[in-house]
Amino acid sequence: MSDSHVPGRVDRRDGATRTVVNTHLHLPPNFSAFRTVADAVETGRREGVCVMGASNFYDLGVYAEFAAAAERVGIVPLFGTETICLVGSLQEDGIRVNDPDNPGRMYLCGKGIGGFDHPSLPARHLMAAIRTAAGGRMRRMVESLDSCFADGGFDPGLTADSIASDVADRAGVLPGSVVLQERHLALAFQEALFGHFPVQQRQAFLERVLRRAPVADVADPVAVQGELRSRLMKAHGVAFEPESPVSFDDAYRLVLELDGIPCYPTLGDGVSPVCPWEEPPTALAERVLERGIHVAELIPTRNQSSVVDAYVAAFRAAGILVLAGTEHNTQQRIPLEPRCADGSLPSVAAREAFWEATSVVAAHQHLRSSGRHGYVDPDGRLEPGFPDSESRIRWFRELGAELIASAAQAVSG
Repeated sequence: MSDSHVPGRVDRRDGATRTVVNTHLHLPPNFSAFRTVADAVETGRREGVCVMGASNFYDLGVYAEFAAAAERVGIVPLFGTETICLVGSLQEDGIRVNDPDNPGRMYLCGKGIGGFDHPSLPARHLMAAIRTAAGGRMRRMVESLDSCFADGGFDPGLTADSIASDVADRAGVLPGSVVLQERHLALAFQEALFGHFPVQQRQAFLERVLRRAPVADVADPVAVQGELRSRLMKAHGVAFEPESPVSFDDAYRLVLELDGIPCYPTLGDGVSPVCPWEEPPTALAERVLERGIHVAELIPTRNQSSVVDAYVAAFRAAGILVLAGTEHNTQQRIPLEPRCADGSLPSVAAREAFWEATSVVAAHQHLRSSGRHGYVDPDGRLEPGFPDSESRIRWFRELGAELIASAAQAVSG
């Protein structure tokens, strides 16, 4: 990377040094590949990551612990949020945005939240409403799943409260901080199933519950979890519950009330065919800007390298910054360094763009956390006072790079 004063990771294969950043991770008690926040940070330290960004759904309670743990090892923590919202006009027209199964449904992220530890009153109200709606949906889904299992001949007796308590115990947090997700439910019911039935009896039970022969290997817990989600919890499944509608405007306002930058997470060829709203990349860039969004993000593990390059080029040409992460929202422990679907590193140009955007977000978060102006203002508009877009990006990039280097130097001596 061009900012050579920032610490990098040495590739054992070719001796090259790379700056490793990851701006989209889910930390416990969100469903996560990591057991605890400490596990995530230690993994980052071991893998040479200099910036780690969390994008948890609906709860910011673990961010203080995340901040302290990251600081101890010289990693810059970025704080974010992710919300599932609804764009009514796109739903009415049946347009798929970045969710392949639900027209009009959009995942929206917030990056560089400066106010996670002192959210405004409107932010607290918005988050409380979102949590309440999400919690009600999960309770109804658990009840339906429990009934479905009982009809199949085994009643696990699970409740939303019992699952949340177990999630909290594993993550080392209070139950009240847990916002259940579908993956939590799938894990709980899979573990109950495996604990009750020996492997040779699982096939018959799952046939009764799914009303068809399971595709998953009944000895593979992750595969069974996936089939429970896809067959029972998705549209037309017996435990399906529609998402509680959070409007795009409310999701966007929540990010700004938390002093963050609205960010569009791009699915791209993570689904085939590509969602219509996302193609071609140049048109997506225009649509994102029209909604007041100046930062986008890719999860390269879902995309081919050429697709990553196409979206990065289109976004960057439009003045949109581009981040990259891995999510780590399954039990699979993949590397923290973002790679493409075939396991290759993104191109040098793409990695330069990811580093640039990460530095800008780090600078924004630093400034907003101390009450100063950031990359975007409280209404989501780009900070004025610069002669052009590139000057603005360059100024924030340089500040962010200095902050990242200083964090590493503070623990290296």
